[in-house]
Amino acid sequence: MERLVTTSQAAQILGLSLQGVHYRIKKNQLKSIKKSGKTFVYISEEMERNAASTNNKVKVEPVTLNTSNSSSNTTSDENMQSILDVKNEQIVLLKDSMKWMKKQYKSEINRLEKNQKRIVKVFNSEIKLLQSAFNEMRGIYKNQPQIQQVVTPSSAQTSEQMINEEAKDTQFITLKDFFVLMKRYNKTEKEIKMLIFKAISDSDERFIYNKKEKKLLIIKSDFSDLA
Repeated sequence: MERLVTTSQAAQILGLSLQGVHYRIKKNQLKSIKKSGKTFVYISEEMERNAASTNNKVKVEPVTLNTSNSSSNTTSDENMQSILDVKNEQIVLLKDSMKWMKKQYKSEINRLEKNQKRIVKVFNSEIKLLQSAFNEMRGIYKNQPQIQQVVTPSSAQTSEQMINEEAKDTQFITLKDFFVLMKRYNKTEKEIKMLIFKAISDSDERFIYNKKEKKLLIIKSDFSDLA
């Protein structure tokens, strides 16, 4: 007949250490069951008798037998071996745990390195876009003096005379008149020049610029949309 006892009780009954009990449970030398998170061991009457007999021999042998030291050493060696087996098992578990942690660390490091490379790639892409935009703006401002020479009222006298003559027979106004009109809208000379640059860039039909001859013709309008 068997009865259920705790691991501590099993250790006392069998004359073993608590580690020795757990070692035998792991090796299936002792039947066990878990209830409410605790481990219980099945102890049979035969196991109790054998354990009691062994314990009695261990107690008597030092007095009655000359071989008591040998028997005691044997029991001690068995207990020591059980302890060593448990320790070796713990060492194996610790090694496996360390391997798993090392693997996790490597995985995390690889993930961080990939994220870092992705972030650097995005930053480089943004830098290239900014450089491209900067170069485009610099190109526009580089061309500004050339356009300014054409649209400034102080242009060459021959070009202004030609534009004035054409303006007489068509629906054009002179550049000077355009400046006067825009100043009525409270525009500064710098703002007026920028309006002309933008109008030419946007292909405004009211502004006809001949790149080859560097001439600018402005069709008559109230230009209220530029105010």
